[in-house]
Amino acid sequence: MVPAVRTGLQRIDEVPSMEHQPLRHIRDIADIETVPPLLEDPLLEGRRARLERFAEILDREPERSFLTLEEIEFVPRGMRAGIRADNSPLALAAADPVLRANGLVDDTFGEARRFFGLSTGEAHHLLCSCVNGRTVKAGPTAKRLRRLAARRPGLWLAYACATGLVALPGTLLLLG
Repeated sequence: MVPAVRTGLQRIDEVPSMEHQPLRHIRDIADIETVPPLLEDPLLEGRRARLERFAEILDREPERSFLTLEEIEFVPRGMRAGIRADNSPLALAAADPVLRANGLVDDTFGEARRFFGLSTGEAHHLLCSCVNGRTVKAGPTAKRLRRLAARRPGLWLAYACATGLVALPGTLLLLG
């Protein structure tokens, strides 16, 4: 724990000189409280860790309401990346120092897709007003994020390929 020192001194001439003092001496002249150290290397590797962190942040205030992004599907594709809204879940994520330290640049739709590894459909389902209404609560949004984090995109691709291989002989027989 790192000590945080808060003195009650008012005038500049009352400030003690800047010399090293043992903590036991400082306790006599200052209110000292310990605070946890900042993370030195808050590395979040991969989509799952980033989505889980986003969900953690939202779960701190599960009843808090956020604005959704206004009808994403009606915005021309070339402009979608820049969509944003004040007081959106993405604005909260962009304010988190851990997510910022890991590379989250801003609170736009395109940056959310890039940083969290979301498909357009996943991001749309999570953030758009046509799916969620004008506002969303933090708690349910965190649950959606956790479901997204638990998904394994590669597994769905494997299932699709296996289904295609099984259906191929029947399709060839029908067209045959």
